This record gives sequence, structure tokens and C-alpha cells, in this order.
Amino acid sequence: MPALEADGVFKIFGRRPERGVRALREGRTREELRSRGLTPAVIDATFSVDPGEIFVVMGLSGSGKSTLIRTVNRLLDPTAGTVVIDGTDISSLDAVGLRRVRREKISMVFQHFALLPHRTVGENAAYGLQVQGMNSSDRRARAEQALDMVGLKGWGASMPSELSGGMRQRVGLARALAAGTDIMLMDEAFSALDPLIRREMQDQLIDLQQRLDKTILFITHDLNEAMRLGDRIAMMRDGRIEQIGTAEQILNNPVNNYVAEFVQDVDRTRVLTAANVMEQPVAVLGSTSGPQAAHKLMREHQLAWLLVVNRDRTVHGLVWSHDVAAAVREGTDVLPLHRAELPYTSPDTTLSDLFTQAASSPAPLVVRDEDQRLVGVIPDVTLLAAMGNGQSNGNGQTLENVPVGIPAGVDHGTEVR
Repeated sequence: MPALEADGVFKIFGRRPERGVRALREGRTREELRSRGLTPAVIDATFSVDPGEIFVVMGLSGSGKSTLIRTVNRLLDPTAGTVVIDGTDISSLDAVGLRRVRREKISMVFQHFALLPHRTVGENAAYGLQVQGMNSSDRRARAEQALDMVGLKGWGASMPSELSGGMRQRVGLARALAAGTDIMLMDEAFSALDPLIRREMQDQLIDLQQRLDKTILFITHDLNEAMRLGDRIAMMRDGRIEQIGTAEQILNNPVNNYVAEFVQDVDRTRVLTAANVMEQPVAVLGSTSGPQAAHKLMREHQLAWLLVVNRDRTVHGLVWSHDVAAAVREGTDVLPLHRAELPYTSPDTTLSDLFTQAASSPAPLVVRDEDQRLVGVIPDVTLLAAMGNGQSNGNGQTLENVPVGIPAGVDHGTEVR
């Protein structure tokens, strides 16, 4: 069951907004509604967020993203549609039920910190617990633990005015964590911060998510931030959700020209990962085989190198064609294995980090899972093709249109380096 689900949500400002919903469903435009004194902010938004997912809503100013997040916890009542949180339709809750959901299910981190200036950092972090009715000693302990999580251990007695902007935002994050809710709503939470501090806060959020597995609905106007943080992203324009997908899906398969233009300047090397560009080796050699078997396999497939693997798919080493040919000439039964120079990486390593690894060795990048088993390889030419931005590869193709995992201009059945 989704942790959070929105179905057909509309939010229209003005008199008799329900008429605007009917008009939009009948195909009327936003401009027509404005001429009637109605402002459609969110139009037929439908999405779900799975437990433990970071779901990012991305859009420019005026796209409706902040209005949408406020309908999720009913800071704004939706004009139409339903919002279901942990199986409860909050659209129909009375004031008492809504307060209970906000206390127990949802916490929020705001753009401009929303700290209480007359309370200490510790008291701010514990404020949600005070609202819940927790006793002072327990909420103080919980607040200290949350402050420690966000790197503010020892700052509990300080006042917000003594903190930098980044530190104050950490207090806001600690307050949300201390509340102990499973769902966190973050509305442009890092946009007021300087770029370096913003990056640190993104790192902090990623680290906390790995440890705590919260469900996060994150609002931003920064596409790079969306693609860095989001497990999935909803792209909004003029109140409507244009596309929902992973960063890779949106980058590689935009649904329309608007999304395509939006993502055209994204730094692909910070979005695409080894898993997106790796390919399966054309052939591998068992670790008990000798030079004769390696030589035959390499000649059949015209390979410059060949991975040698154990029965459990862990990598035993790599052999080069010239070394294998020499071993066959000399009549030796020992494979000329290379191990030390093999560059290993994980499936979630970004392309920007892969370039550094690739530069350190002439061998292809070897992608392994958490159990050190082989899952794919990335030859140099594949890595270069994956970062293409439309340049021609000399064969009439543009690099951005070459299928992921297949080197540009290389026959599918031939592996090169």
C-alpha cells in the first residue's frame, strides 16, 4: 500500500471554485477560468509515494508544486480529489482527526526554517513532541538524538539567532525527525541556502534516508537537485503533472517537448549511473580454463580482453589477447591473469565518478554487486557514448540516441575497448 496517494486533486482559488473543476474537466483552459475570476493552481494531480521513497515534485515558480504539497496535509483543502495517507482519506477528516494525522503521520520542513526565535535550538527540535504531549525529559532526549543525527550535537542550548542559515535548516530537519513521523514533507527546504551548504544538506538528507528509510515528498525548482535526490520525479507545469518517472526515464525518455527542453542542459554525468550504461560481457572464461580455451574464445569473438570468473560469478581476473597468444606459443597451462589493475565499481556509481576510475587503468570498468559478483562491464567507448549530448559519432547517429549500454557505432555482437 502506498504511504501517500493523491487521486484527481484540484485546487482552484476564487469564488465557486467547483465550477472551475467542471470547466477544466470539460476541456476549458486556465486562461478561460482566469477570465471568470478563478485561478487553477493544481489540476487533476494523481500520484502515489511508496514507503521509504523520496518522491520529488519539480517545477518552475507558479507551476503549482507548493500548492500541491499543502493539499497533502490540508494546509489547503483541495477543491476536488482525495489524498490518502497510510490508508486514511484525510480529505474527509474533521479538525480533530486532521490534527491527529499531522501529529502522528506527517512532519514538515519549510523553506525559511520556521523556527521559534524565542526558544532554544533544543526546544525548537522538541516542539512537535511538546504538541504531542510528551513529557519534558523524554522530548529533550529525543530532540538531542535528532540534533546529533543532523550534525548539531551540543548546540541544543543555543538560540536560533546564533546559527548560520545552514545550521538553522538542520534544526528544522531535526524537528521533523524528532517528531518520529514516517512521512516528511519538504517544501523548497534547501532553496534559501548557499550552493555549498545546499549540497551539504542534500548529502545529509541522502545519508539520513539510508539510515531511517523515511517517506519523503520533496518540492524543488532545481532540476539537478530533483535528479540527485529523487527516487522518482513528478514534472509540473501550469498546475498539471507532465511526467512521473525516475531521473533516468525523464532524462532519456521525455514525454513531450516541454520536458525535453527542461532537461536538455542537465549534467548527465551526475544523473546516469553505472547500472544505466553497463553491458553484459560478450563472453567470460571459467577460472579453471587454460590459455588454449581463452585463445579460442577471444578469436571467435574478436576480443582484446576477457574476464575470468569463478563459479559464484566473482571475478578471478582478466586476460589480454597478446598475453594469451604468448602463453599459447610458449605451451604453458597457466593463464596470464591480471588482477591488481582491475577497476571495480558498483551499479549506483555516477558517470562523473566513473571517469576518474576509468582513467586509472587500461582495463574496462568491472561492475559488481554488494556480494562482489559480476553484473556488467563498461568499456571506455561505452562510457564516452553515454555522456553524448547530440554530437555525431561519425556514422550518422547522434550519441544521445544510441541505446544505453551499446557503444555508439559498434555492432551489438562485438565487444571492444
